[in-house]
Amino acid sequence: MRKIKELTPSSFLKLLFAFFTVAFLLGAVIMPDRSSMFSGLWSIVSQPSKVSTNYFAVGGYAGAFLNAGLVCLICTLLYYGLKATANAASVIGFLLTAGFSFWGINVLNLWAGFLGVLLYCLVKREKVNTQVNAMLFSTGIAPLITDLMIRYPNAEVVGFTWQGILLSLFIGVIIGFVLPAGLAHSPKVHKGFDLYSAAVPIGMTAFFLRAILYQVLGGELPAAPSADLLKVASWPVANFFCFAVFGICVLAALLMGCQPKDYWKLLKDSGHGADFSQKYGTATFLMNVGVYGLFIVLYYNLIGATFNAVTFGCIFCMLACCCSGSHPGNVWPIMAGYVLASFVGKWLFVGAGEYTQAINAQAIVIGLCFANGLSPISGKYGWWAGILAAMLHFGLVTSVPLLHGGFCLYNGGFTAAFVCLVLVPQLERFCKTKEERLAVK
Repeated sequence: MRKIKELTPSSFLKLLFAFFTVAFLLGAVIMPDRSSMFSGLWSIVSQPSKVSTNYFAVGGYAGAFLNAGLVCLICTLLYYGLKATANAASVIGFLLTAGFSFWGINVLNLWAGFLGVLLYCLVKREKVNTQVNAMLFSTGIAPLITDLMIRYPNAEVVGFTWQGILLSLFIGVIIGFVLPAGLAHSPKVHKGFDLYSAAVPIGMTAFFLRAILYQVLGGELPAAPSADLLKVASWPVANFFCFAVFGICVLAALLMGCQPKDYWKLLKDSGHGADFSQKYGTATFLMNVGVYGLFIVLYYNLIGATFNAVTFGCIFCMLACCCSGSHPGNVWPIMAGYVLASFVGKWLFVGAGEYTQAINAQAIVIGLCFANGLSPISGKYGWWAGILAAMLHFGLVTSVPLLHGGFCLYNGGFTAAFVCLVLVPQLERFCKTKEERLAVK
C-alpha cells in the first residue's frame, strides 16, 4: 500500500482504470451465462445500439461484462501505451466509456472516432498522448457509427455492408477530427458548472449529423429499442458487483491512510473547477470513489429502479465526476430536486394517459445520472440552487433526444449545458455564492 500511496496522481488514476478493467473481465467469467459470452459479444457488436439498448438483453450478462471489460482494456492500454497523463477529465472519459459499454458502446464502434482524433494530431502536429481524453470522448456518438454500418439509410437492420462500413469510418473520422477544438471551447459555454463538459461538442455534432443524415439526405430515422428489452434485469448482479467493487475502494482508501477528517474536507468542497486527486490526495479521492459509488447505488435502490444494463451503466456514468467535482455533499440536492420534480409533475399532470415521468421510470433514471453534472451549482450557491437546477433538468431531459435522434450518449450532459445557459447568468446576477454569504456574516 505504501508504494501505491506514493504514486503520482496520474499513475494512480491509470492503476484505478486497470482495476475497473479487471473487475469487469472477472464479472464476465463469473456470470452464470459465461459459456455464451463470446456469442453474446457478437450479438452486441452486430445489432443496433441506439439509446437505450439493454446489453443484458442483447448479449446476456457475461457478454455485456466482456464487452465492458474489453472496451476498458483498450482505453487503459491507450493511457499506458501512449504514456498519456491521466487527470480528472480522464476519469470522466474512462468511466463514461465504461458505463456506456453496457448500453451504447462496443469494441467495434469506438475505432472510427479514435482515427479522427489521430488525424487531428497529425494535421496539427500534436502528440497523440495529449489527446487520449478526446479519443474516449469521441465514443459519445458511438451508436450512430453502428447504425451507419448495419442499417443506414434504412430503419431495419440489413447487416454489415462495405458502403456502411466506409460511411461509418468517414463520419467517425469527422467526429474525432472536430472534437478536440470543441472540447477546448466547451467550458466557456457553461463556465465550469456542467461537469460533463464534453457533452456540448458531442451533442452539437450529433444534432448536426442527425439533420444532415436523416433530414437533408432522407435517411429513415429508426425507432428506439423496444421497451420490453429493458425488462431483462438483475438486482443481484448489479448490486453484488457494485458493493464489492466500491467496498474494495473504501477499504483500500483506509489502508492508504485516508482519515475521516480528510474526506470531510472533500465533502465541503464546492466541486467547481476541482481535481480531487490533486487537491486532496489519492487516498481521499479513492474514498470518494467508494463512498460516492455506494451512495449512487443506494439511491437507485431507494427509488426502486430496474437494474438492467442501462441502469447499471448509469451508476458508472454518474460516478465519472467523482474526481472533477461530484460527491454526496453536493449531489444530494440534485437527487432531491429530481424527486420533487417528479411528484410535482404528477400532481400537475393534465394528460389523458399514464404519467411517464415517475422517479423510477427509465428515462428519469438516466436523466438523474447526468443531472449530477450540475453539482457545482449546489456546491457554489447552496442546496436550494441544486434543487432548482435539477428540476429544470428534469423538465428538459426527455425532450432533448429529439435534437439528435437518440444517437448522443451524452444526452443528459447536453441537457445540463442548456440548464447552465439559463440558470447560471441569473444566479450570478441575483444571488451570492456561499463564500460571499459567509464573508458578509
